[in-house]
Amino acid sequence: MTILQAIILGIVQGLTELLPISSSAHLNIIPWILGWTKSQEFVVAFEGFDVALHFGTLLAIGIFFFKDWVELIKGGFNQVVKKEKTTEGRMFWYIVLATIPGGAIGFLLDHFLDDVLTKPIIIGIALVVMGIVLYIVDKNGKSNTDYEHMSLKQTFLIGLSQSLAFIPGVSRSGVTMTTGRLMGVDRESTAKYSFLLSTPIVFAATLYKFKDFVFSIPFFIGIIVSFLVGIFVIKFLLEYLKKGSFKGFAIYRVIVGIAVIVLSFVL
Repeated sequence: MTILQAIILGIVQGLTELLPISSSAHLNIIPWILGWTKSQEFVVAFEGFDVALHFGTLLAIGIFFFKDWVELIKGGFNQVVKKEKTTEGRMFWYIVLATIPGGAIGFLLDHFLDDVLTKPIIIGIALVVMGIVLYIVDKNGKSNTDYEHMSLKQTFLIGLSQSLAFIPGVSRSGVTMTTGRLMGVDRESTAKYSFLLSTPIVFAATLYKFKDFVFSIPFFIGIIVSFLVGIFVIKFLLEYLKKGSFKGFAIYRVIVGIAVIVLSFVL
């Protein structure tokens, strides 16, 4: 793994993990297109590096929403110990409950089907299909609920949808935001909840893959770059969704997906 490769992948991770366009798809496709996967040395180094890149965006989410997490944890603790009912306490336990099924199912499916689903043509199809679904759902979805008033049913189903993120091209943020819009949550709120919901899953994956990390200069550069880009993307998306829609991201997914499908028959 070279420093240049680490920088490129860090930028890709920071941009695509937090936007509904699938980081796993881009992290698989870009090295394939650039011919990096022909090097066994790169393939071995990338085993734990992709999770390290996710750790970079996890840090971005943790720092950006630091005050939110402090209030969520405090609210969850007080709800159990002091029987204080607050929005923060309720949302904390909703996130906990929503994380368990999606995380467990996703882990099992990823463990058994990972080699099959990383084929470029599968990734391309997933990008196109989810792009179309995202566009239709977002266009027709209502904005009846904001973050503070999300129900257990809404948060649980959004969390459950995370299990589909094991398919490269689906996108964790993409499928959770799509489900949120389907459940009537407004765009900005569904994005915020999606970011918070990803925190425990990515943190658990980081701990699980820690043994595969190869600590080196490119390793740390990749984390730093994905972190810095991630901070920018979170701020951009939350501001953009106050008035904008997911249409542009859906169109991008379809275009890239079709290109990947075509390239899968050429390269």
